[in-house]
Amino acid sequence: MTAVPLQDGRTARREELLDAADRIVQRDGPVATMAVIAAEAGITKPILYRHFGDKGGLYAALADRYTGTLLAQLQAALEAGQDRRDRVERTVGAYLAAIERDPQVYRFLLHSDEGATAQSQVRSFTRRLGAQLAEGIGAELGVPPTRAAAWGHGIVGMVQSAGDWWLEAPGVGRDELVAELTDLLFGAYGTA
Repeated sequence: MTAVPLQDGRTARREELLDAADRIVQRDGPVATMAVIAAEAGITKPILYRHFGDKGGLYAALADRYTGTLLAQLQAALEAGQDRRDRVERTVGAYLAAIERDPQVYRFLLHSDEGATAQSQVRSFTRRLGAQLAEGIGAELGVPPTRAAAWGHGIVGMVQSAGDWWLEAPGVGRDELVAELTDLLFGAYGTA
């Protein structure tokens, strides 16, 4: 029998614990607790702390996992579009689809009372996403850097805020919201 290197075993165990935490967050959202996560993993809280340092460390690892996945989905949507409007629709749609698919994860990331570390990482993620959009806007439209940055960060904030509202807005479909936000970005407010 071949021995597994200690570091590989710790990494695999850490991923198993993150999987358990993920299941609880998907069920409980922002009220997920370390005790419930430890129970789901079949361990005690001290063992959970040993792997992540503290609650903030666990929340940060989950936030990394969630935001990394979302960023990959958003980048794929941006690259798949046929034209500017199609890219916007696909990207807004991908963001809202992630919220719709995992509403408790979204709530955990943005509204957890004890997840200040996760929320800090979400802010970092939204800044990175805004900067990436700004870079693309600047390159595609040839607008000055300040305008590109304002637009990129403004779009991210608008879609995030609309997503927050949408989670609590019964009867509003994702496709409808995607269309409304896309129309807004393409000048509907100025022509209404």
